[in-house]
Amino acid sequence: MSERVIAHVDMDAFYASVEIRDDPALAGRPVVVGGSSDGRGVVSAASYEARRYGIHSAMPMARAERLCPELVRVRPNFVKYHEVSGQIMEVMRSYAPAVEPLSLDEAFLDLTGTAAAAGSWRDLGVRIKQSIRERTRLTASVGFAPVKFVAKIASDLEKPDGLVVVGPGKVEEFLRPLPISRLWGVGPRTREILETFGIRTIGDLAAMDPQRLAGRLGQHAVDLIRLARGEDSRDVVPDWDAKSYSHEETFARDVEQADRLEAVLLDQAIRVARRLRHDGVAGRVVQLKLRDAGFHTITRRTTLPTPTDDADEICRAVRALFARSWNRKPVRLIGTGVSAIGPVEARPLDLFEPVDEDERRRRLADTLDALEDRYGKRGVTRARLVRGAKPERADGQPGSGRPRPR
Repeated sequence: MSERVIAHVDMDAFYASVEIRDDPALAGRPVVVGGSSDGRGVVSAASYEARRYGIHSAMPMARAERLCPELVRVRPNFVKYHEVSGQIMEVMRSYAPAVEPLSLDEAFLDLTGTAAAAGSWRDLGVRIKQSIRERTRLTASVGFAPVKFVAKIASDLEKPDGLVVVGPGKVEEFLRPLPISRLWGVGPRTREILETFGIRTIGDLAAMDPQRLAGRLGQHAVDLIRLARGEDSRDVVPDWDAKSYSHEETFARDVEQADRLEAVLLDQAIRVARRLRHDGVAGRVVQLKLRDAGFHTITRRTTLPTPTDDADEICRAVRALFARSWNRKPVRLIGTGVSAIGPVEARPLDLFEPVDEDERRRRLADTLDALEDRYGKRGVTRARLVRGAKPERADGQPGSGRPRPR
């Protein structure tokens, strides 16, 4: 059996790089993409010039502007980022039969059996980077390894425009000197616990007896030590095998109006349903996520009688969950998700619904998808969303509805 060859491709400062590409006047300047410093605006992406000031994604915009008074802030354009992401994913799929997107700007590729034909792993990495640059005029960093999490670590080591190859038999040697914070699952609290045992590098952890850590970390200790020893048998899961589809939004200001929150849920249901139809799949479990001003988060889910890719069905289900779960406290974050994903199959006839009603909804959905592909999301929208503007998101993306006339 061939040695597994897994690549992790990660675009460099993706949102910021797209904006700099499209506005050369921004080149060489500290640029961030994100919401306003008023309220809860956060940094979605920072150019490498901005990062020299200690600015990073998820940082409050107000703090970023204090760190760098010359900072250039650009409002995000997610329609454009999705378009560029589509181009990047097309390039990746031209090299690998299995591509697992993690976000708009990064993905795992299973290149087992492909790298040998390219000459070497490094040669293949150079080709992938060149193809992405030629298609998008953007740079990507690539990491190669026999296991997923090592490929991801490798892609981050020489950013921007990096290429790191961890070949067969080199995984433990590569991991040994790295700080423990590089390991998946090691956040600030876990790192503090590990340091009390004298563990500061991945090599230190790899040499540790799991029983010594079990009292503090339980099963998590065993999992971390396996990773530290380079043991990661997970396969690359193509996007069409995704376990769930979801969309969530964090608001610039807490929202407490039920009608506005319901409008957001409708918009999210439409987005999720469109992605399901695009991938030719449907889901049976609908989930609601709510976070209040105190950062208390709840999730609620319901199982539908049959899988669906219909926005109205998803919206009805998530609104019912919302009606039962919301405690009337102001909402900071709200999200809609669909899981239990599978291929779309012929639906059984509903004895209480005309056969042509389901077909009518399907044709309407297909028409709306086609119009959005051609004219963008604002080309056609639901009347419910036009009647009331969605609240502004913390990342600076405006709501989907049009502002009410003043």
